[in-house]
Amino acid sequence: MTSPDPQLLIPEADRQRLIECKHHAPHDFYGWHSTPSGSVIRARVLGATAVDVLIHNQGLPMTPIGDDIWVLGLEDDLAPDYRLQITYPEGDPVITADPYHFLPTLTSFDLHLLGEGRHERLWEVLGANQHTYHTPMGDVSGTSFAVWAPNAQGVAVVGDFCNWNPNQYPMRTLGSTGVWEIFIPDLAPGTQYKFTVQGVDGVARDKADPLAKQTMTPPETVSVIAGESTYEWRDHEWMAARPGIDATNAPMSVYECHVGSWRVGYGYRELAKELVPYLVENGFTHVEFLPVAEHPFGGSWGYQVTGYYAPTARWGTPDDFRYLVDTLHQAGIGVIVDWVPAHFPKDDWALGRFDGTALYEHPDWRRGEQKDWGTYVFDFGRNEVRNFLVANALYWFEEFHLDGMRVDAVASMLYLDYSREPGEWLPNEFGGRENLDAVQFLQEFNATVHRSHPGVLTIAEESTAWPGVTAQTSADGLGFSLKWNMGWMNDTLEYFSLDPIHRSFHHNEVTFSLVYAFSESYVLPFSHDEVVHGKGSLWERMPGDEWNKAAGVRTLFGYMFSHPGKQLMFMGCEFGQQTEWAEAGSVNWDNLEGWGAEYHEGIRTLVRDLNHLYKDTPALFSQDNTPMGFQWIKGDDADHNVLAYIRWGVDSVPVLAVVNLSGAPQTDYRLGLPRAGEWELILNTDDAKYQGAGNELPDTVATEDREWDTFEQSATFHIPAMSVQYYTLR
Repeated sequence: MTSPDPQLLIPEADRQRLIECKHHAPHDFYGWHSTPSGSVIRARVLGATAVDVLIHNQGLPMTPIGDDIWVLGLEDDLAPDYRLQITYPEGDPVITADPYHFLPTLTSFDLHLLGEGRHERLWEVLGANQHTYHTPMGDVSGTSFAVWAPNAQGVAVVGDFCNWNPNQYPMRTLGSTGVWEIFIPDLAPGTQYKFTVQGVDGVARDKADPLAKQTMTPPETVSVIAGESTYEWRDHEWMAARPGIDATNAPMSVYECHVGSWRVGYGYRELAKELVPYLVENGFTHVEFLPVAEHPFGGSWGYQVTGYYAPTARWGTPDDFRYLVDTLHQAGIGVIVDWVPAHFPKDDWALGRFDGTALYEHPDWRRGEQKDWGTYVFDFGRNEVRNFLVANALYWFEEFHLDGMRVDAVASMLYLDYSREPGEWLPNEFGGRENLDAVQFLQEFNATVHRSHPGVLTIAEESTAWPGVTAQTSADGLGFSLKWNMGWMNDTLEYFSLDPIHRSFHHNEVTFSLVYAFSESYVLPFSHDEVVHGKGSLWERMPGDEWNKAAGVRTLFGYMFSHPGKQLMFMGCEFGQQTEWAEAGSVNWDNLEGWGAEYHEGIRTLVRDLNHLYKDTPALFSQDNTPMGFQWIKGDDADHNVLAYIRWGVDSVPVLAVVNLSGAPQTDYRLGLPRAGEWELILNTDDAKYQGAGNELPDTVATEDREWDTFEQSATFHIPAMSVQYYTLR
């Protein structure tokens, strides 16, 4: 065999970097290139016994020059269209296009947007995307791979298609963006892959794709080429109507659900079959799923995410999740999903130290780690990181038709000293504790989402008094639609856990919320966090025997549904599940069977009736976010533990809520009222059908011309112990 022309060889310094997968420009040497005497085609094919170049149906043998590199010199310098015919020790020859013969799939405009951190369809250019090139020899289809790793010495795609060897498909960098790219022909959806990243620290790591749209089922950590979805949506009416609905002033009763433990063993498709009719029957308007993005540890409930663009494979495929959302929409149920942009786990195969440096996380541990959770904190001041997260939110709204996102752990993002001791945090540029980068990110997230998808909700889990969480970004607010009212939740649960005999000393705990009820637009949450870790279920928190526990839960819900704000309850709460939630087991459906089941069925019946009444009664929702929607009738009777107030709706009849939080009935209890007439009883939590005491109450209560508590009209009511009644003016 004659030696190749030296012009066909690769300079030794480049050759060494190429075979070590530490070269930024393998396309400069592999593929077709012009030379002073013509041109050359080079290919590196691991394990081949022969490689031929097919041009115009003619096979031209390539010459091996060591390290699995093959070359072929051509006399002219016109770039031909060609294919490689590869012969391995076993099997028939394989004919394929040369991965190093194609232009990048990212355009210069894509690269410009990436540099600015404003590429709102990031998932279409990074990650693994199907692509087809049109060539004279015919179309070439395959997968384009792109990943951001600006400090890496080299990056390669690996998978079964190359025996997970990073030397076969090294990638090239594109300009100064830090993006590495390659197109590999013939790779189809379903193919498993990762990126081998040669870190700047000298360590090679196999990394899952940060923008993978599909994964293997944990504990596997492999990414999967998803391909374009072929799912045919049938929620056209829902999606067309959504932009015209002001959800913050519409009825909203949310059922919070963990997919894996509603019924253990169910996936997205099974939930579509059974959860959807359950929600419709029980009157909920929305479902909120705990995070469904891919996560390695089930015990994190999804709050430690490794695959931000992939619905977890535990419960099905991305199209299975689309089917669940679609089915919910067709049944009139809105879909909210928890989203976790605050932090991510340290797993070596995921985002952490992605290119050998702190890339997605802040490089200073005083800002880049959340020690309580053992996680890294995103570097919100970096354009590319904000882009990754904002585009991720848009991806879920665009690809899965979500109606809302509840953003987890917002307080941990806003405060630099959150859960940190002195010396463990860095102040901002003005010496304060506010994370100005996180504020900018949250404002960008909210403004972008609401501009791109009118009618959707963004909801903050924010536990402090940070001002303007639900104020518009144009008014220097964070821009969320709603905020979880954690203060109301804590005060209410603490109060209800007290024996009624002690409640008179804590009356302010159930009235204080009205001091700030309209400072933000609120959700009233009894969430998963309140029924785990030894806190006890709602049922367990109630004092007394079985009857009193049931009465306590019924009273809690009657009070909740009449308080300004939207409602949220975690699965199992709707029937007073007896024990704490555990993600490894199903909801306690057995509470609805056997001894004592009547109490739980009574609670579920009440929740069903509350939900349906609530949706049909504008006074209970249409002015949730303004003081005009609420009026105290009696708020200072600590001795009797009685509350009374009116909810005013927009152009609707008012609703009077009368709440007895004591263990004794109140007979002939006089209340002043702002309007004369007959007030009709429309709901009584003490009704026998809810397993209450079943005391007979008059269907209507008429006012009389007797001044009381500054009102010219008043009426007397019988208020059973531990109960709530709603009245509406005829």
